[in-house]
Amino acid sequence: MSVFFKSSSIFVISIILLSCNSAKSNDHSSKNKAVEKIVTPSKPNILMILCDDLGYSDVGFNGSKDIPTPNLDALAHSGTILTDAYVAHPFCGPSRASLMTGRYAHKIGAQFNLPPNSGETIKKGIDTNEIFISKVLQNAGYYTGLMGKWHLGANPEYHPNSRGFNDFYGFLGGGHNYHPEQFKAAYKRQKESGQKIIWDYLHPLEHNGNEVDETEYVTDGLSREAVRFIGEAAEKKDNPFFLYLSYNAPHTPLEAKKEDLKLFEHIKDKKRRTYAAMVYAVDRGIKKIVDQLKATNQFDNTLIIFFSDNGGKTKAGATNYPLKNGKGSVYEGGFRVPMFFHWPNVVPSGKKYNYPVSALDFYPTLTNLAKAKIPENKALDGKDIWKDFMSNKNPRPDENVFVMRHRNGFTDVAVRKDDWKALKAYKQKWKLFNINNDIEESENLSNKHPKILRSLVSELEKWSKTNIQPQWWHDEKTGKDWKADGMPHFDKTFRVE
Repeated sequence: MSVFFKSSSIFVISIILLSCNSAKSNDHSSKNKAVEKIVTPSKPNILMILCDDLGYSDVGFNGSKDIPTPNLDALAHSGTILTDAYVAHPFCGPSRASLMTGRYAHKIGAQFNLPPNSGETIKKGIDTNEIFISKVLQNAGYYTGLMGKWHLGANPEYHPNSRGFNDFYGFLGGGHNYHPEQFKAAYKRQKESGQKIIWDYLHPLEHNGNEVDETEYVTDGLSREAVRFIGEAAEKKDNPFFLYLSYNAPHTPLEAKKEDLKLFEHIKDKKRRTYAAMVYAVDRGIKKIVDQLKATNQFDNTLIIFFSDNGGKTKAGATNYPLKNGKGSVYEGGFRVPMFFHWPNVVPSGKKYNYPVSALDFYPTLTNLAKAKIPENKALDGKDIWKDFMSNKNPRPDENVFVMRHRNGFTDVAVRKDDWKALKAYKQKWKLFNINNDIEESENLSNKHPKILRSLVSELEKWSKTNIQPQWWHDEKTGKDWKADGMPHFDKTFRVE
């Protein structure tokens, strides 16, 4: 029986999010036995660290052979690896919207990425009536910070400082170039030439609304600012902290430091080599963050949850083995991600948790751990999984995990319930997989179990009826085509042939 130790300390939840997914272990002998009584300290500090487009098999603890991630691996192996972890959407913006709101993006009209330079063009963002988890924790007395990528709205009412973050250092768009000498020079040239709208990947980074002169490789800069925030938070002894460290690595553009690239000279493929160096830079930053937590006597009070915003982009150097496809797909490689929890003497050490967990679960789970108050009438699509996680029980028996991705003129969609997954992609017929036995989604069982398939499709269709129309599209053409085509054509999507 696993033993969990009670502590009177304020605990730090460090949630580290990275884009990658690990093969599910079929050996259930590694599961912990349920404990008779679970004692979890309250009002923890919370640190989220999220990577962007990290592949499922691109970290050591999930099987990477060519990208060493010793600092992440040390945390993962001394914590619990979650083998069946999902995000709510297979690409950036909607996934992050779901993380902050606890809602499927389709329920709030955020199922497409905001377009580049949204603050200057469409001037939209996530509905301000949706209270972010950051605001809930801030209202509960947490000192809150965001370092890195936002992608949820750039105008003042949508700015991180307006959505519950005391301290924001980073960029508002969907990505950014990495080398300051490059992006600062490009920005200066375009500004001096009189260009009115300059691609937001080139804009100066900001700190609480003020432009800053970043001089480090951006991944290193974000790690530096996380270290700063943790140090400042340690001085606020009466306030726990919530830090959302939102790396843009290894998202494109593929740009790495020369010294990091040199470590991966043995990788022949140029994209893979650069991608590996970018992931390595994240891992290097994790060491500095862990060192700072230890230096401020907070490491032992820290829960670390590590995962990515979606699956790895295989055309940009990522791998998602053994999962099928990658970023943007409703196959497992698109939205099943690598994840671990780490919290000394609380989270079981050296274990695996083999049940489906969704990023939607973080809103209610962390709010309850923090003894914060969920806003009245706040709709949530996830659930508090903590007790089941600590008891090594399935948090959602006979319950669904949905994913939906709209394409040009049609929709890809899937649902997982327990061992079963129904899927329709690329205008093909519906397929059924036993995802517990067939993580690669290689054997279509729809003809053998038609009743199971039809039941899952029916539940998916019912779920879709509460979705709303998109409030924006990633570009103008997609929006015009959507309206002209009368999308989303759910009458065709849920037809089982």
